[in-house]
Amino acid sequence: MKETLFVTGGCRSGKSRFVLNFADRRYERKIFVATCQARDQEMRRRIKEHQKRRGPDWQTIEVPTALSEAVASHSSQADVILVDCLTLWVTNLLAEGASEEEILACADALTQVIDEARCSVILVSNEVGTGIVPEYELARRFRDVAGLVNQKVAACVNSVVWMVSGIAVPIKGKWPVSSVRLYKGGKENQ
Repeated sequence: MKETLFVTGGCRSGKSRFVLNFADRRYERKIFVATCQARDQEMRRRIKEHQKRRGPDWQTIEVPTALSEAVASHSSQADVILVDCLTLWVTNLLAEGASEEEILACADALTQVIDEARCSVILVSNEVGTGIVPEYELARRFRDVAGLVNQKVAACVNSVVWMVSGIAVPIKGKWPVSSVRLYKGGKENQ
């Protein structure tokens, strides 16, 4: 059965580990769509850590901006597509000079593709609107458009989970949080 899941939360809240564990336990043919670009040494290190956590049974596709096209073209080849993450996708679009209207049009295209996908789709994003108002105009634009993209995606999926300090909090839909291993103190729990 096709599932659509959106997982959001703060930085280092456990989102990526949670969705990888969820997908590993439920699906065999798995595609990871990475939106991150290795622009410096620190980011290259982070990417390698993520790749190691995924393991060899994941096919990885690097897609900085053409997200809806990637999901559409690969949905018949997988049981699940996991997109990590939408906030980096928004960052990449802004860096290419896309306007808010253009980014929201891309988000609309993505929601259409999620609906039409032949496999389950899991999407990860950061919740960026719970902190202080950014001092700089570009940071405020990013925060605002990322929040609007998150709203569009959350509205189109069956289930939404908010990660808080490594704890999955169901927000929308019936979702078997207890069936997924959670992490406590860096160790796996059932």
